[in-house]
Amino acid sequence: MNVLKLLNRASLKRSMAVASIALVSTLTTSTSWAQSLSLSDSILPEQAERQGATGQEEVNDTPRADWRSGTYGPVSQPPQNPDTLPPFGANLFTGGFRGAMGDGLNPDYKIKPGDQVTVRAWGAFEFDRVLPVDAQGNIFIPGSGPLNVEGQSSQQVDGSVRSAITSVYPDNVEVYTNLQGVQPVAVYVTGYVESPGRYAGTPNDSLLYFLDQAGGIDQDLGSYRQVRVVRNDTTVATVDLYDFLLNGSIARPQFQDGDTIVIEERGPAIAVGGDVHREHRYELIGNQLSGAELVNLARLKSGVSHVLLRGDREDGPLAQYFPIDMFAGQTVRSGDEVLFSSDQRSETIVVEVEGSYYGPSRYALPRDAHLSELLDAIAVPESMTAVESVSIKRESVKEQQAQSLEDSLRRLETTYLGAPSNTNEEAQIRVQEAELIQDFIARASELEPSGRLVVAYDGRISDIRLQDGDVVTIPEISDSMLVSGEVLVPQASVYRPGMSVTDYIEGAGGFTERADDDHILIVRQNGAVENARNVNLRPGDEILVMPAAPTHNLQLASTLTQILYQVAVATKVAVDL
Repeated sequence: MNVLKLLNRASLKRSMAVASIALVSTLTTSTSWAQSLSLSDSILPEQAERQGATGQEEVNDTPRADWRSGTYGPVSQPPQNPDTLPPFGANLFTGGFRGAMGDGLNPDYKIKPGDQVTVRAWGAFEFDRVLPVDAQGNIFIPGSGPLNVEGQSSQQVDGSVRSAITSVYPDNVEVYTNLQGVQPVAVYVTGYVESPGRYAGTPNDSLLYFLDQAGGIDQDLGSYRQVRVVRNDTTVATVDLYDFLLNGSIARPQFQDGDTIVIEERGPAIAVGGDVHREHRYELIGNQLSGAELVNLARLKSGVSHVLLRGDREDGPLAQYFPIDMFAGQTVRSGDEVLFSSDQRSETIVVEVEGSYYGPSRYALPRDAHLSELLDAIAVPESMTAVESVSIKRESVKEQQAQSLEDSLRRLETTYLGAPSNTNEEAQIRVQEAELIQDFIARASELEPSGRLVVAYDGRISDIRLQDGDVVTIPEISDSMLVSGEVLVPQASVYRPGMSVTDYIEGAGGFTERADDDHILIVRQNGAVENARNVNLRPGDEILVMPAAPTHNLQLASTLTQILYQVAVATKVAVDL
């Protein structure tokens, strides 16, 4: 049997026809998982308030503005200045490129003057010598003469030497060649780098090796997209480090002694933030790029659905909010700010159920689902479930309780700790009260509100709309009574019909010296807190004896008592003063 049917059975028997028609009409807009309901109007008193005379919900669907025009969005902060963000690639020169000097044995290395080639031949011709490459790019082989090898790879040199020797000794000759070593080079690194200078390496070392030795690119002024390699006043290579950062590809010019690496001044930039893995300044080639190109550059988090574009144009400031698929065709210009946003609301919520019930503990529901729909779909053990004590733990309620308690404690601290004293005796009293207040505030601040939302009262359940993350508590029937707070022996005892609040307190040893016997609270299973004076006890209740405020200052005592009540309602704890 589900929760609502069980609660309905325990309620007074009333006519079902009107409420059934109205409720079914309301639920026709829900998804197919919810069953049609037949509930007593005594259970859902708010149902009629949400409906008009026709049984349909009254909704004002007149639009106040065209929210789809692209001019609305979360424009709550001033635009981000690109200069305040780190550049994309700022962490590039922390990878230790300077500690990985090349060994010159790359098969694509091109021979140049000063290199040395080992040549061995045996059989009909015996030869074993290390031959230097002269200024003309030749090596000299006895019997064959000079052989030009400049610009050849190691494999090409092997083929050239073999052909030269076998042209003279065609039969029974074996040839072996090896590039013995390469000459070191000194390369100048200048422009917008941290430490311009002349750095040593090999011709086959990476551009990043020399840049890293120079301390990397100046993050404020240097360009990551305009890196030039200059040789004899001629640019032999231009490198865009974004290609390396995004795709791992980089130009590999073979350096010569005296080459210069020039880091140009940073070009126009845009600021990119929001739901991205890292907020960066992105440098442009030219003054603009398309939205699609920017999406390819930025590393977006999953679920990004919208983009806010802000900047200045010839006709004035611009602020537009686009769906991510429409942003691809937009133009982003120098100085713009682009904020990516996960702003697509899910049409489903996830609600958890705990306590006495059958079935799964989590339900994926429509975003507009109400409590009645969920409870009607949950089966419970009939003889074990306290359906009249259903409650909800809600994160937003917890935050509100915490904020309210924090505000009350701050007011208490501001009001009483800063009050002046007119006499020495009054000053001493103020000091004692200040210690009391500070200790109380420190302990009260550590308490965590429960976020409990009372939805069941007097045999009725409020049919509220559920929120994502709600925890619906369907408690089991309890046979115990808990006595806590300012009693000598806080304890749980068996519920006995006919026993009063005083009887249970006496069974717990009576009041302590700090107890306020005029302020006793009853905490119900559903989280409701009531004064004990005119309350009929039920199984599962908790008797909470509040402490008395230990001060003769009536205003302070009243304030402390009020906060004590607030803490008890939010946390079910009586803070000892």
